Amino acid sequence: MSEQGLHTRDLTVRYGGLVANDSVTIDVAPGEVVGLIGPNGAGKTTFVDAVTGFTACEGEIHLDGARIDALAPHQRRRAGLSRTWQSGELFGNLAVAENLLVAARIGGWRTLVRDVFVPRRATADDVVTRALEVVGLRDVADTLARDLSLGQQKLVGVARALAGGAEVLLLDEPAAGLDSLESRAFARRIRSIADSGPGVLLIDHDMSLVLGVCDRVTVLEFGRQIFTGTPAEARTDPTVVAAYLGAPVESAGATHA
Repeated sequence: MSEQGLHTRDLTVRYGGLVANDSVTIDVAPGEVVGLIGPNGAGKTTFVDAVTGFTACEGEIHLDGARIDALAPHQRRRAGLSRTWQSGELFGNLAVAENLLVAARIGGWRTLVRDVFVPRRATADDVVTRALEVVGLRDVADTLARDLSLGQQKLVGVARALAGGAEVLLLDEPAAGLDSLESRAFARRIRSIADSGPGVLLIDHDMSLVLGVCDRVTVLEFGRQIFTGTPAEARTDPTVVAAYLGAPVESAGATHA
């Protein structure tokens, strides 16, 4: 496995006597989509919180060959680790591009001064444009966020995470509330994001989406990592079926196995 991308080693999160994540080891390489699935309470969001620095953990977290588990959340973000949130509301009264500019222009007054005297090669507007192109929303850049469909709003949330600069993108239930048609379109956009360079860790309960777009899947149960393999293997693995799927799952419009 290349040093590039995200690598966790024996990541463990404890809340008193409760072990929410128990020695979880996951790799997300550039250009790869990795699914993280499991029942409610399995520890999926806790894992993302730990990786991004919002929850204390044991073990090691490496990003592009550098160990980052001692860094604060904002430092991990600047290093290229970006996430979405389950309740990531947009600014409804702002245009789509303006929502992304909030993320693209980070760093406070020091960054502002630096940009004035030492202009960067890519302006914030350039970053926003590229992010919107990747998720297929450039044509609605000037539309108010509140006027978008739910599927488009979800994609704006992903684009906002990309706009701040992302080597690895962690998506926490980004397709919640989407119908099957929107979910298929969303899957295509996730694949286009990975194809543009970043690695993607995807958490979602839509198994058609996860098994259709992911290169590999990890399954958690009660904080333990009980399976890692291809989507084809996950669909019929007895441990995964018993713990989560309940029955073998067919992937709607799957392009990856």
